[in-house]
Amino acid sequence: MGREEQIIEERIKKIKSLKEEGINPYPHKFKYHQEKSFSSEITEKYSKLKNEQISKDSAIVAGRVMMKRSFGKLSFVKLQDLNGIIQLVFQKGETPEATLSLFKKIDSGDIIGIKGNPTKTKTGEVSILVNELHVLTKSILPLPDKHAGLKDEEEKLRKRYLDIIMNEDIKNIFIKKQKFWSTIRNYLIDKEFLEVETPILENSAGGAAASPFSTHHNALDLDVYLRISMGELWQKKLLVAGYEKTFEIGRQFRNEGMDAEHLQDYTQMEFYWGYANYEDGMELVEDLYKKVAKATLGSLKFEAQGHKIDLGKKWEKYDFEKLIKEKTKIDIYKTDKKEIMNFLKKEKIDFDPEVDKWRMVDLLWKFCRKQISGPGFLVGQPVEMTPLAKRSEKDPRKVEQFQVILGGSEVGNGYSELNDPLDQEERFKHQKALGDSGDEEAMEHDEGFVEALKYGMPPACGFGVSERLFSFMIGKPIRECVIFPLMRPEGVKENGKEK
Repeated sequence: MGREEQIIEERIKKIKSLKEEGINPYPHKFKYHQEKSFSSEITEKYSKLKNEQISKDSAIVAGRVMMKRSFGKLSFVKLQDLNGIIQLVFQKGETPEATLSLFKKIDSGDIIGIKGNPTKTKTGEVSILVNELHVLTKSILPLPDKHAGLKDEEEKLRKRYLDIIMNEDIKNIFIKKQKFWSTIRNYLIDKEFLEVETPILENSAGGAAASPFSTHHNALDLDVYLRISMGELWQKKLLVAGYEKTFEIGRQFRNEGMDAEHLQDYTQMEFYWGYANYEDGMELVEDLYKKVAKATLGSLKFEAQGHKIDLGKKWEKYDFEKLIKEKTKIDIYKTDKKEIMNFLKKEKIDFDPEVDKWRMVDLLWKFCRKQISGPGFLVGQPVEMTPLAKRSEKDPRKVEQFQVILGGSEVGNGYSELNDPLDQEERFKHQKALGDSGDEEAMEHDEGFVEALKYGMPPACGFGVSERLFSFMIGKPIRECVIFPLMRPEGVKENGKEK
């Protein structure tokens, strides 16, 4: 029998013994749950106690046993809760005998609740001298070694709950992520945006250039798509309906590649602001990003992908056409596919020779983008690349679009929304032609949306940002910032066969 099997057997015996004594090892609740404090609160409140001084106050905490040690008449437990770790002291002559007896059946990994008196040890550590001990959950499997932890990266993601238990930094990622999204939500609500919910299942995959997931709706006997945008066309219909400011935060799905910046399902926010344009959007977004960084990180400075970023600096504007010409010597309006392909080959950038010219221009831009730290906005994008944006009044070849550039990547996209139904219909027809020729990311012709536009939609600015921004701010690959990322079944390789 291996060491782990022995541990499991011993713990199961303890569970049986507790039950025989009339103690439920899995009670329905902790009877003091409404009175309990977090470990950090106890540590702060009693930091001024003298060494070996015992307070007359009662303290109640609950959490997981991370370590258990015994030295003759003294035993110590490191108890971990949401906010940190506190030491528990069990002392013969001070702790009731019944509590000491129950303590013998406690193991590392168990969840317990205690009541006792705050104290300071000889070494000056704020602790709790235990009077009452309550078994709340008896663990059967042992925790990973505290120092070794989980080493395999796949196992860390697969058993995320263990990684969070063992690693304070990982636990804090998702506390920060909640602050990230709540700051965005509260900021927009304060600006009088209405939070809405739009369909996740759609008849057509609209609102972005991306490959959708498809499924079948049995009740309606329809093939449907999981949304690829955060209700872009739906929110614009709400502008038609008379709502002036809307936003949605939710999950969206794109059946595309996965890397350090991209996932197939992720959280996105999009807002739509009636009677405003892309210049208004840039002003609001810059302020929003600063507020989010301050709330999430406590600072406007961070590093992402080898770039040092300071959101407090002046935000630059990068012109799409000029920047590409400066860094590649290619004039995007005079070039052809052959010249672009030669450049891409020279730079060893993968491309599909069958796609149209503007898909290749996008690859040129991505090559240039990697060299820009930001903060700033990319503007002046070609109309062929953004079928839902309003044309520029100054140059009809371009659209009024802005993309947030940070750390060599795009982390936010917005534009003055196209509200001319005839122009929109022509662009949808062009996208359909691209799709018919094999472009999987081409948008579909959404006739229902065009019909809504024909009733009249006010001028507006729309903007979207995903959780990629959060991953940039904390300097982690986006997959590590998902609390439970999608994984292959354990033991299955990439080709679907078992190991």
